[in-house]
Parts: sequence; structure tokens; C-alpha cells
Amino acid sequence: MATLEKLEGSKAKLTIEVPAEQFETAVQKAYYTAAKRFNVPGFRKGRAPRKVIENIYGPLAFFDDAFDIVYPEAYDAAVKESGIQPVDRADVSIVELPTEGKSLVFSAEVTVKPEVTLGQYKGIEVEKQAYNVTDDAVEAVISRERENVARMVDVERPVANGDTVNLDYSGSVGGVPFKGGAAEGQTLVIGSGSFIPGFEEQMIGLAIGEQKELTVTFPAEYHSEELAGKEAVFAVKVNGIQVKELPELDDEFAKDVSEFDTLEELRAAKRKELEEQAKKDAQIEKENAVVRKVVENAQVEVPEVMVERQIDSLLQDMRYRLSMQGISLEDYFKYTGATLETLRDNCREDAKTRVKSQLVIEAVSKAENIEAAEDEISAKVAEYAEQFGGGTEDFLKNLTEDDKLYFSDQVRVDKTLAVMVDSAVETAAKPKKAKAAKPKAEPEAEAAPKKAKAAKAEPEAEAAPKEKKPRAKKAAKEDTAAEKAGE
Repeated sequence: MATLEKLEGSKAKLTIEVPAEQFETAVQKAYYTAAKRFNVPGFRKGRAPRKVIENIYGPLAFFDDAFDIVYPEAYDAAVKESGIQPVDRADVSIVELPTEGKSLVFSAEVTVKPEVTLGQYKGIEVEKQAYNVTDDAVEAVISRERENVARMVDVERPVANGDTVNLDYSGSVGGVPFKGGAAEGQTLVIGSGSFIPGFEEQMIGLAIGEQKELTVTFPAEYHSEELAGKEAVFAVKVNGIQVKELPELDDEFAKDVSEFDTLEELRAAKRKELEEQAKKDAQIEKENAVVRKVVENAQVEVPEVMVERQIDSLLQDMRYRLSMQGISLEDYFKYTGATLETLRDNCREDAKTRVKSQLVIEAVSKAENIEAAEDEISAKVAEYAEQFGGGTEDFLKNLTEDDKLYFSDQVRVDKTLAVMVDSAVETAAKPKKAKAAKPKAEPEAEAAPKKAKAAKAEPEAEAAPKEKKPRAKKAAKEDTAAEKAGE
């Protein structure tokens, strides 16, 4: 038996009664498992009768253990009966002790999922996202293909800007070598900015086999406090010089990098790829714009505990992304001067927007009575399985019930987005240029003078309404509009 009292700030208070008979059964169970904790003169450990123990240690000797037994079932039943959706652990207080045959009464104050007051979510007006694929965009993609198949050629002239130089170096401060300041056979692209300022510029003009001492100053914000702002001398020797030789832009090039026989066929294929990507980008931007307006139109008080949990998720994603680059979160703090507290503060507004977006999308789903059919869930599972290059049957073997619920939620999110986006009204807007894929950057030289680069602290949130991902395999899921609403 339970009563519900709604409190301010998305909180609720459940007052729950556990009948005396039920609690007595729990006390007896507690006695069987906890009696060995009590030392009773004249009895072997764990053999003293319950009444003897209670006479010595008090009638509530087994209360805590018995409460732990009855609490989960009593609390879950009360939550189900009241229809609330807790989003945090409850703050429990004992209202009435089960003495003299009385029932146990306790209260559980908990933060619940807040109610959402929806505004307009159909017929939202957004600017039409139109893209023009320009000739320059196509040529940028072709240029990238040329870069990918370029070859490095040895040259005998002095070092020039843009050259790839093989060198040995050894650095010292005040005549004393420092840790990590020396390397042999190091590759450096002159002009790439891979080394500290002034180093690469002084390499220009050196010949193969030539040695020289370069004087540079470490940046004041350099990650190593021992070197920050210090003047250093690097003894360098040029071992070799190479330049990048690009292939001729002709039909032979097209044959080498693709299945096409002519350069014009290759250009046409790249234009088609850009146009298809532009359509996808336009659809994503439309979804983002619609969701942002729907969220703006809605009213909801976002509980702080949900914001904190979202921040935890963002930081966990950030930690994972940094680890993929070989950088720990602690290293990130060292390189940037940030702290965990400042990072959490910086994530707060984004996290709040993401949580609100999830809550609003869930509210729209309920308002539209959107459900996920079995065939739709199966199709979503098959879509994920295809991403892994395996069969759906093998993928299904590893799915848990929570994973299946995740896919069900994803279907509902997709259908909810469709309700909002398909009914949106597009207004005229200026066309945008299609974005060409960026050329692959030259790899940076792994030299001690270089300041380590850290990943941006802007990880994506999970799609509403569920936060759990399938444990079977980690899917590289495309961003949904719900996820991007906070950007």
C-alpha cells in the first residue's frame, strides 16, 4: 500500500506501508543470515536464538537487514502503482517502526521524469536547405585523390618550404640536454607547424649532410613546465630531402584510382557522390532545425540530476575519444589547463539542452501514440547488423532484452522525428555551396618540441529516449536530430 505526494522541482514522495506479517517474515530471514555477526555468551557463533539476541541487542537488531529484504519489492510495487518514473535513487526515511505488531511505514522521496507541456510540433516553419555542388567542390575531391597516390621523390637541392626532410636533432637548454629532445631519422614536413615556432623556418636553405644549430624559444604555455618559455638550442643534421610528385591529371590517372576509363567519367561520379551527400546533409539540417523549434516551443523543468547524468555521459564519450588518440583525460587537463570542474561547467548547457530534447521527443511520441512494430524493430536490427559486415542471425544471438528495448526505442525516435519533419513547412532560403571532403592532413612529426593535441570536448549524446547502447557490438550510429539539437 502506498500514497503519492507530488512535490516541487520534479520530485515525488511515496509513503509506503509494509504489513507487520510481511516484515516479520523478512526479520526471520534476516536472522538466519545475520545471526553469526552477534557474539552471545554461552552460544556458538550463529547458534544463539533470535529472542536471546534481540533481548541483548534490542528488538531492532535485525531491522536493517530485514528492511533491505522488503525494500526493493515494496518500492518497485509502489512506483508501478503510482505511475511515476524515477530518474534517481530515492531518499528513504522511516516514518513508523514495526514495533508491537505495527506495520512498517517508510517514505521515499525521489526525482521523477518531469511532465512536458508541448507547444506546436507539427507544421513547423524552417528554411529550405539547398546545396549547389560546384565545380570547385568536385575538383577538391579529385585533388585529394591525386594526393593519395602521389609519390615521394628524392631531390639534391637545399631545403625549401613544403619539402619532407629526414633529419637528426638533439636539443638542450642552457647546454643541458632535456628528456625527449633528441631523435634520429625524424621526418618533418617544412611549413607544417609540427615543431615549435622558428624551428622549421631555420631549416630552409640547409643542404643534405649539412649540420646547424637552431635557436628557438618554447611557447609560454608549453605543456612541460620545465621547458615552457625557455630558450633552447637544437643541433640538427639533414639526412635527406623529398618532394611530393603528383600524377598527371588525365585519363590514365582516372584508371589508376577508379574503375572509370576517363577523367570526365571520374568527375561525373564524384559529382554524383557529392550531390547524394548534399541531400543527406540537407535532410539532417532540416531535422535539426525542426527539433530545435519544437524544443523551444515546449515547456519542461529539467531535473538537475538528469543534467548531471548527461554530463557524465558526455565526459565518458570524451574520455573514450581521447583514448583512441592515445591521450588520457588527465593528459588533456595537463595540456589545456582545464579541470574536471570547468569541463563539467562547460558541458552543462549542452547537456541540459540534450536532456530537454530527449524529453520533448518522448512527449511527442506519447502524444502521437507511436509504437514500434515487430517488423520495424527487426529492420532496425538488420540495419545495425549490416554495419558490422555480419549476418543478422549472428547479431541477434548476442542481443539482450535491454538491447532489444534499445532498438525498439530507436524505432520510436525515428518515427517521431518523421511526424515532426514530414509535416514541416519549408520556406525559401539562399542556396549553400556543397562541402567538399577535406584532404588528408600530413602526419605530424613525433618530436619532443611539439605540443600534444587534444580532442575537442564536444562528444555526441545518445539518442532519446534511451541512453543504453546494445552490448553485443558497438555500432557507429548516425547522429539523429535529437542528438544534434544541443549543438
